[in-house]
Amino acid sequence: MRFGIFLLAARYPGQGDAAALTRTVEAAVAAEKAGFDDVWLAEHHFMSYGVIPSAPLMAGHILASTRRIHVGTAVSVLSNQHPVALAEQAAMLSLLSGGRFRLGVGRGGPWRDLEVFGTGLRRYEEGFAESLDLLLAWLKSERLGWRGDHFSFREVPVVPHPVVPPPVSVACTSPATETIAAERGLPMLLGMHVGDAEKAAAVERHGFPDLPHISTHLAQVADTREQAVRTLLAEMPRWLGPGLDGYVPVDDRPRPSRDPVAYTRHLCDLHPVGSPDDCAASLAATAERTGIRHLILLAEAAGSHRATIRNIARLGKEVLPKVRAVLQ
Repeated sequence: MRFGIFLLAARYPGQGDAAALTRTVEAAVAAEKAGFDDVWLAEHHFMSYGVIPSAPLMAGHILASTRRIHVGTAVSVLSNQHPVALAEQAAMLSLLSGGRFRLGVGRGGPWRDLEVFGTGLRRYEEGFAESLDLLLAWLKSERLGWRGDHFSFREVPVVPHPVVPPPVSVACTSPATETIAAERGLPMLLGMHVGDAEKAAAVERHGFPDLPHISTHLAQVADTREQAVRTLLAEMPRWLGPGLDGYVPVDDRPRPSRDPVAYTRHLCDLHPVGSPDDCAASLAATAERTGIRHLILLAEAAGSHRATIRNIARLGKEVLPKVRAVLQ
């Protein structure tokens, strides 16, 4: 089993961007101290839901601030950047950290960053597979040229060249993307918006159950389930609601709004929220039902830095040992 902490770097009400970024670094350091195996960083643009516009850049800072823990991106968005540029960053981080960097990539969404960065809807809708292939080829080559529908360049040397490429996983929210990952033998990174049954079905569709797939969860520890749910319902919608409003389609296509209170309740029903025994039982059940042995936990939902650090410490001390004992 591997256990990680998933960090959005959401901006809480009344908090500035500097404070959000600083507490994210401190949470990563706390995760290493609490015995977690890795930390995963979300990437967003132009919204308070997450104030990390470059997950590799933040990963580099955290890798320099830690000694043992691995750091991954969940995810770096391929649709709004050049895959060679991302591959160069991943190679450099892997080399500098002694192999502690992990690269999670995703298609992203039809948001306005496609307009700002000039990649456009066509790259988003049609170019993900080619972008992924180019990134993978770069990480495995010493020299590379390319001719495709979206990218074309003459052969150039790959510098820096990682002898062992960093592990790559793919965020999957549809069977089509699951197929792209499966065809390339890559593990899936599955989000917290779906439960165990949907994740088990995705693993079955993928066809390679023994790959190191990753499952994302909301996690909140309290003395009782009632206390944990009450805390999340009071605090999570305060930052979640304004954050979700930041998802603006690039072409102004209609997008239904999501009720942050209802969504918080939904997440509480799906994930390890409750006493240490409740959380341990939920995580063990996920591993048994899905076959996934790498679980990453969003631990910063309670709306304050102190609550996040306390939650990470309790998860590490009171929950993870119970899960590992059950699944040995």
